[in-house]
Amino acid sequence: MILIKDGRLLDPKSKRDEILDIVIKENKIYKIGKFQVSDEYETIIDANGKIVAPGLIDIHVHFRDPGFTYKEDIQTGSHSAARGGFTTVVCMANTNPIVDNEETLSYINEEAKKANINVLQVAAITKGFKGKELVDMEYLKSIGAVGFSDDGIPIMDSKLVMEAMVKAKELDVPVSFHEEDPSLIGSFGVNQGKISDELGVAGAPNVAEDVMVARDCMLAIKTGAKVNIQHISSGNSVDMVRLAKSLGANVVAEASPHHFSLTEEAVLKYKAYAKMNPPLRTEDDKYKIIEGLKDDTIEIIATDHAPHSSEEKDKNLMQAPSGIIGLETSLALGITNLVRKGHLTTMKLLEKMTINPSNLYNLDVGFIEEGRKADLVIFDEGEKWVVSEFSSKSSNSPFKGQGLYGKVKYTICNGNIVYKD
Repeated sequence: MILIKDGRLLDPKSKRDEILDIVIKENKIYKIGKFQVSDEYETIIDANGKIVAPGLIDIHVHFRDPGFTYKEDIQTGSHSAARGGFTTVVCMANTNPIVDNEETLSYINEEAKKANINVLQVAAITKGFKGKELVDMEYLKSIGAVGFSDDGIPIMDSKLVMEAMVKAKELDVPVSFHEEDPSLIGSFGVNQGKISDELGVAGAPNVAEDVMVARDCMLAIKTGAKVNIQHISSGNSVDMVRLAKSLGANVVAEASPHHFSLTEEAVLKYKAYAKMNPPLRTEDDKYKIIEGLKDDTIEIIATDHAPHSSEEKDKNLMQAPSGIIGLETSLALGITNLVRKGHLTTMKLLEKMTINPSNLYNLDVGFIEEGRKADLVIFDEGEKWVVSEFSSKSSNSPFKGQGLYGKVKYTICNGNIVYKD
């Protein structure tokens, strides 16, 4: 048995916020209350002055397995997640081969059984990410796909998107969309504006995202499907999601920590380490994302953890791939840039990193309750630390060397300590 002593329990589902002890027995939360220290416990964790919360959930990660395991694999990705306080992740389908078939999905689900956290997998929406033909959504769900996404590639055929939404509604699973119209983009990874002009690159304008978000919000209203707008970056798109919600759409949006922490200016300093799709945008866009987080237009924080090798990221800006890692800095960026600046309470931040992502995927995790699975994170909200080494295979982060607040001390998954600081 494990006794977690004197921690500040924060549970966004029940809104519980009090100093309590938790007893973990046989992988479950056995009791919550006040208990004496005794030798019946194999492990006693002193959580005094620290927060005990549900294990974090990230619905948007790339573990690069199969096909690109020099960047990351399911096991190293899981260790990276555990270090960041995450006990459940949802992997995207842009592996090699793409997750549009039984063999690939079964391989991932078998590898996931060896992981130290809960690793879930979405399947592609279209075969081969080609945007021409839907996968067999019903069958892939029956063998373990928790949702569907062609993340990385926008689906341009509106009729096909609508068919996918109708099917997803029938199956009660979310469909998640990467919203960038490539015909409106001069070059990927950098916002079209003053920084792209300074660098002499064509850039990716807001409107490339906005037109896609507008379409998918309207299709969501029409179909009633549970639609997730991935890594929202444009202020106009935030306004559109807000409008769609007011019109009754079952739309959620996720914001990545880099989009509420940085602006396009970061590209000048960090070069390709600040290149991602969609790109970092203006101060105004960043402000609108924060406003969207504050009023629950944006219900979920997700990292879009995208590992690349140093050799790839050290190429010149236009040759380097887009994307950064994010699992090990996500909680701290939320505390540093949202909680400490007065935008969100810690409870609200945790809501967007636990129960809301859980609800999107119909999961039975993301809350603290007796008799339920012991997935927990213990962190020190006030501890400052410098981002240096990573448990990920990759280190492509613009936050390296930065001082952030909020340090994960323990991650407990299925009743086992999977990370200790």
